[in-house]
Amino acid sequence: MTTEAPETRIVDSHRIACDGGEGALGHPRVWLSIPLETGVVECPYCDARFVHRDFEGKA
Repeated sequence: MTTEAPETRIVDSHRIACDGGEGALGHPRVWLSIPLETGVVECPYCDARFVHRDFEGKA
């Protein structure tokens, strides 16, 4: 059995919210800040990766 890779989302904001995206099957909403230096942050619950549009293809 293989495990799917975490989802990567391209976003326009440096402050984003993640709730797992699955309604009642998701997780508590958390607010994440994307560092200006790296342009990437990962959700501590679902491991979704958020990449700021300025870093798309670089991170």
